[in-house]
Amino acid sequence: MNLSRRTVLLAGAGVAAGLVPGLSTAAAAATGDLQPYASYWYPDSLPAGSPGAGITWRSLKAWRAEDDPDLPFNTASVPLAARFTPTPANRTARDGQARVQSLVSFGPTAGNPSQGAATADYYALTHWAYLDELVFWGGSSGEGLILAPNAPIVDAAHRHGVPVLGNVFLPPAAYGGQLQWTRDLVQKDASGHHPLAERLVAVAAAYGFDGWFVNAETGGGDAALAVDMLGFLAELRTLGTAKGQRVTWYDSMTTNGSVSWQGALNDRNKAFFQAADSMFVDFRWSRSSLSSSATTARQLDRSPYELWAGVDVEANGTNTSVDWDAIVPADKDHVVSLGLYRPEWTRNHLPAGRTPGDFHAADDAFWTGASLDPSRPDTGATWRAPALSVADRSTVTAVPFATTFNTGHGLKWYDGGKVTSDAAWNHLGLQDRLPSRRWVVRTTGRRPAVAFDFADAWRGGSSVLVDGTLDAPVTLDLYATRLPLSADTVAELTHRTDAGAVRVELGVATAEPGTPGGAPPYTWFPVEAGSGGWRTSTVRLSGLSGTAHAIAVRLTPARRGSSVRLRLGGLAVRNAKVIPAAPTGLRVTDADGGSLRLRWQAAPGAVRHYELHRVLPDGTRRFLGGTCQRAFFVKGLAPAQGEAAARFEVRAVGELFTISSATTTTHTW
Repeated sequence: MNLSRRTVLLAGAGVAAGLVPGLSTAAAAATGDLQPYASYWYPDSLPAGSPGAGITWRSLKAWRAEDDPDLPFNTASVPLAARFTPTPANRTARDGQARVQSLVSFGPTAGNPSQGAATADYYALTHWAYLDELVFWGGSSGEGLILAPNAPIVDAAHRHGVPVLGNVFLPPAAYGGQLQWTRDLVQKDASGHHPLAERLVAVAAAYGFDGWFVNAETGGGDAALAVDMLGFLAELRTLGTAKGQRVTWYDSMTTNGSVSWQGALNDRNKAFFQAADSMFVDFRWSRSSLSSSATTARQLDRSPYELWAGVDVEANGTNTSVDWDAIVPADKDHVVSLGLYRPEWTRNHLPAGRTPGDFHAADDAFWTGASLDPSRPDTGATWRAPALSVADRSTVTAVPFATTFNTGHGLKWYDGGKVTSDAAWNHLGLQDRLPSRRWVVRTTGRRPAVAFDFADAWRGGSSVLVDGTLDAPVTLDLYATRLPLSADTVAELTHRTDAGAVRVELGVATAEPGTPGGAPPYTWFPVEAGSGGWRTSTVRLSGLSGTAHAIAVRLTPARRGSSVRLRLGGLAVRNAKVIPAAPTGLRVTDADGGSLRLRWQAAPGAVRHYELHRVLPDGTRRFLGGTCQRAFFVKGLAPAQGEAAARFEVRAVGELFTISSATTTTHTW
């Protein structure tokens, strides 16, 4: 087990703890009390003394949804999408075996904004296709131990079919842990029930996420405490299952109440595994311990893939030494599933001044491998990227479907190819469903570079840039789909040619490829040529029927060997265009100088998200931001010259990015 991370965090205390979050510093004091943050609690009793600046100590036992003023900003609104598994992108990726879990710290425990922030420097996870479970990692003894994921992360994950778990962290004593907090968590009422189990399920239901990761690492317990923990865990699972929630247990406490990380499923912890839906196996595992763990799981009539073998990538990322054949052997069935601890290394290891493009390049290499093409994975690499072993999944199953290739962060905000805000931003809830296989490029010639690019976009903050010398046609696989086709179905492609002359075609396949890694049998449709600006072409899918299984773009250079730069700004498949109805009741609910909280009623019908603008006295509309919630916080506003009252607008945005009429309100300065 790599202790360097913990040694640094503990400043030389030398404790061999298990799964310990990065210790966050106290958050800076908010610019105003109106700023909503992701929620965090202690189970019941609070620490002695007073919290640090920017920290609020709260008791989960005292929480009630009706008393939570930040709940409208923290409640996810996107339901968990169903997924399917297409024919794998390569011959080594497998369906129905190992799965992937990620434990990610997106921000500090305290001071983590509910709805994004004014920076593009963010872990904007996009490789959802390989994930089966995301844990919102964090917690510290000085701030809070129980974390509810913020809404943008849950909305983005759900759009891609990935459940998100909150985190319950009972830290080792060396990190400030107190055994009383464990006793608080598992306390029983007069009827023998565990009130904190009910409260955790209520929080997840109110906030719209999918369950809890329980990590009990405070030592000093006894067998009686272990019995109470087992009862708590079983009740948490029973109550949660009724709400569609799940529970993952971390290999820490054993059945005698002590904390002893086993690195295996065995007689000392299997009762906890049986009380949960899955278990994260501590980093101390070995090839033999994982093999025996799989055997034990089967003896319990459980799948061995409900065990996540922990791999700590926080410090070294793709340079981490891993016995991959102990988890996902190449020549036989996978043994157990994979638990990635802190894959946000792909952002954090980059130097100061890192750009969104720098992050995505590192993240693509982490998930796809050095080849950056999951159809041609690098099987000889030391780092075994998930795309090499795990089949990707997709949620693109219904018409209308649309994307603007928006990754959920950017240096500016674009609308119709024009900049409507020059402020950097992040908000994962605005992320589109993105291509799952990045990037499958099929050509007999030189392979161009393909990447998300943030220098220009059609809508949102990013576009797909294809850049290179083309000496043969190039096919870029974009989406695996299950889209029903009818006589009215059309596709729309928005693109722009920045350099070179190239013929663009849109490909739709109505069948799967014959073998893993094979090319889908595309039917090609010409796309209207043009240069000098963004162009949206409507393509009638004549002659196709049944189901669209894949969508691609093919680029053919007008002259072999010419340099081409082409951007993809949007893609849609639809039958008819539908304009969403407008929301109603926009109002300012609270104000503190230039900081405002706004609320509104939902628009009837299907809504992807809402967008807010400020209208200046000269009629200029200034983009403030977007959200999937029906509440929005904005700060730093000031009156314009001669402005007595500020005017605000909110509009509903549909699945095709069509926009409703505005609902307005004013705020007197």
